Amino acid sequence: MTDGGRIFDPGLQPERTALAWRRTGLAVAVGAIAGTRVLFPTLGAGAVVVGLLGLGLAALLVIGSTRRARRAQACLLEEGNLVSGPGGRLIAAVCIACTSVGVAALAVVVGAHL
Repeated sequence: MTDGGRIFDPGLQPERTALAWRRTGLAVAVGAIAGTRVLFPTLGAGAVVVGLLGLGLAALLVIGSTRRARRAQACLLEEGNLVSGPGGRLIAAVCIACTSVGVAALAVVVGAHL
């Protein structure tokens, strides 16, 4: 964990962050599967489409977080800091997508019971 005699990261923060994002991706996948199961009686084949979109989002999250972790590691090795590290577009995209799917699913379920 040294580069030219200097310690760039005394802990394992990038590794722990990468593992946390993988867990988040798995949680999104499980939520998509559970949502498909709950919405299937109401939406039918539409629930499968929503579930597949959720699984695609989970895959995007896992792949994107892996790429992000590699870029962060490269920044730390080359520069010793994350000043020019990866941005927060992945986080923003996942938050917006999950919120949108959740609100849409809630509207469908509430609308079906009215």
